[in-house]
Parts: sequence; C-alpha cells; structure tokens
Amino acid sequence: MKNIRFPRRRLAAALALAGALAPLGASLPVAAAEGYSFSPVNLYGIAVTAEYWNPIMAYVSEKSGVKLQLKIGRTSADTTAYVLAKEVDFVFTNHLFSPEREKMGWKVFGRREMPPVHGQIVVPEESPIRELSELAGKEVAFPGPEATVSYKFTYAHLLSRKIDVKPVFAGNADGAFVQLFSGKAAAVGVNSQLAEGYTRREGRKFRVLWSSAPLHDLALMHSDRVPDRDARAVARAFLGMHQDPRGREILEQASKVAGMKQTAHFVPSDGSEYGAYREFYRTAPPQLR
Repeated sequence: MKNIRFPRRRLAAALALAGALAPLGASLPVAAAEGYSFSPVNLYGIAVTAEYWNPIMAYVSEKSGVKLQLKIGRTSADTTAYVLAKEVDFVFTNHLFSPEREKMGWKVFGRREMPPVHGQIVVPEESPIRELSELAGKEVAFPGPEATVSYKFTYAHLLSRKIDVKPVFAGNADGAFVQLFSGKAAAVGVNSQLAEGYTRREGRKFRVLWSSAPLHDLALMHSDRVPDRDARAVARAFLGMHQDPRGREILEQASKVAGMKQTAHFVPSDGSEYGAYREFYRTAPPQLR
C-alpha cells in the first residue's frame, strides 16, 4: 500500500484523535459525570474522521451540558465491536438494524439529512472493466466486514449474480480507494456518498458498475443505559445545531472536510426510515446477516 501524506491540519487532527483510539477490551464507558462515549462508524480515514467529528463533539458537549468523548477503533469493524461490547453510549451507524442487534436496546433519535445513498461497485474511470462479470476471480476492496452499504449490500449482489471475487478489507473507505488506485484491487464496494466525496477531495473519478436502491444515511442512536435527561439534552443539541449560527458554521466546515456537495445537518428520526436495512437482513445470505 502506498504511503499517504496528510495536509498539516489533517495530521494535527489525526494526532488529536489518537487518544480516542484504544485496543479492543478497553475499559467500559466513563461515568455520566465524566461524560459518555460517542462512536461514529469509520466512514473516512483517521485524519478526516477527526477533522469532521471533533468540532461537532465540542459543540454538542457545550450546548447540551453533557460531555461526549470520541471513541473510535482503527477500522470500522473495531468501532462496531466497541458498540456490540456495550463500551459506548452514543453512536452514528447503520450497523444495528439486524434482528439480533435490534434486541440490544439502541434507540434512534436522529439521522443526518442528506440525499439518499446507494451501495455501489465502482472502478476507476480509466479502467478497462465495464461489466460486473469481468470482476470474477479479481480482488475487490471493501471498507470492512461491518460496512452495511459498502460491503454487505454490494457483496450480496455479487453473490446473487454468482460472481466469485476475492474480498479485501481495507479498514475504511479511504483505505479501499487507496487499494483501488494503487492497482491492488480491481474494484471497490462503496457507499455512493463516500465515492462522491472522495472525488471532490482527491480529484479521482469512478465508473459505476452497479448501484443499489436508495437508502437513508446513518442514524444517531443512544444506548438504553443513558438516562432520559441526558439523551434528550444531547438530541436537542444535535438536532438544533443547524439553526444556531455557530453550529451551522461548524457543520458547513465539516461537510467541506468530508467532500460533501451540500451542508449536512441532523434531523429527528424514530428509526422507521431504516426499513430497507431491516428488509435486507430478512433475505440476505446467511454470512452477511
């Protein structure tokens, strides 16, 4: 894999996140008086993740009076492992809509308001590959085995077409793109929003070989262990952020960092918008449930 050079600002952000990185099996969430752990799925590399979420965490903590501490693993699978081990209190994810995981008591209170996303299988624009069938026997990169839209939806489609590929897990979408453009992988399974953002950030273009039906962006959720008072305070801070000039400015900058074409903000949700995820798990191949 090629070495990646980060702009100085992103390198500083990555260093700021280093304290949030911890090995699996780390201590349980800190007490409410000290704060709660917040774990967003690793959509981007470490540096972009830090630059996106740190200002939002600082704003929500100040506005709600409830301290949130960023807790993220080195890969999306690591971060989800924290969640499944009940080591975090708030999450931004779409990894909890399978029947078994819905029994864990996580409650949706919001989502990021963005155009629908699609699971996509893409190749570089200049690639000679133009049909999914041409991927047979080749390495295809995915962010990780927990990546619902990028891996589970896309790999399920390949299985349904009986196209036998060699999955390569890169830890996050940026890592998968590095595998693709270094020539290690022939294609990438990805969330369309992340592919579009990567094009804006890095100038690399893709050809889409397949795209899923539209899906809602990730959900904000809290554990059933969080007291209602604290959960409501955090929800108000997230959901009102775009109505406050300072909050809106933070969201605008965060959206630019992620390469979004519009400013993303948070809106209320009761979880009903995620029916397509639940339906997927009803019919998905057993190894993807």
